Amino acid sequence: MDHDASETRNEVQAGLDAGEMVTVFGRCRVDYDGRASSELGPGDRLLVLKPDGTALVHTDEGHQPVNWQPPGCDHESRLTDGELHIHSTRTTPEETLDVYFASVAAVNRYAVTDDSELSVSGTEADLRERVLESPSLVESGFEPRATERGTAAGAVDIYGVDGDGNAVVVELKRRRVGPDAVGQLDRYVTALRRESHDGTTVRGILVAPSVTERASELLAEQGLEFVALEPPE
Repeated sequence: MDHDASETRNEVQAGLDAGEMVTVFGRCRVDYDGRASSELGPGDRLLVLKPDGTALVHTDEGHQPVNWQPPGCDHESRLTDGELHIHSTRTTPEETLDVYFASVAAVNRYAVTDDSELSVSGTEADLRERVLESPSLVESGFEPRATERGTAAGAVDIYGVDGDGNAVVVELKRRRVGPDAVGQLDRYVTALRRESHDGTTVRGILVAPSVTERASELLAEQGLEFVALEPPE
C-alpha cells in the first residue's frame, strides 16, 4: 500500500533529525548535478540515507548503487508537486542529488549503534607477515631483503636471496590461483633479470594455498617454483 506523501515526508525528516538510518522504497526518478550531470527515469528503487551523510540509490541488480553521495552530505525531506522529494547536498565539491518518489511502498527508520570494526583475516598481508616471521616456510636459507620492491613490471611482494646468494622473487596469493598469477611472477623475474648487470640468477617462487593444473604446468615450463602455504586464520 502506498504511503501518504506528506506523512512520509514528516517521517523521513524526523529520522534524519534524530540521526537515524532511513530507508525509502518506491517508484522514483533521480537527478544528479555536480562534476557531471545525470538523469535516471522512473523505476522501483531503494534509497538509503545514513547518519554520516551517505546517500545510496539501489536497483534490483548488482551490489553497487546507481547513484550515491559520500559521507558528509546534508539531506532534507521535502514535498515537491505532491511528491516526496529527498534533496542531498555536498559543498566540496558542489554536488546535489534529488530523488523524487511518485509513490512510496515502505519507509523505515533505524537507530543504529555499531562500534565494531571489520576484522579481516587470511589476507595477502597476513601471508606476507607469516613469511617474514618464518622465512624458512619458503625454503631453508631464504632471507627476505625487501617488500614491495619496485621493478619495471610492478612491485614484488617479497624480494630476497637464497642460501646460495641467488635473488629470489616471491609472489604471494591468499587463494588458489591459475595461469594469471604465473604470468605475473614471470614478468617480475624477467624485469629483474634485465635490470641485473652482473648475471645474477633470479628465481621466482609463487606462494599460495594451491594452484590449478594449468598453472602448475606453466610454472614448470617457465622454470618457476611453487610453495603451498595458507595465510594465518
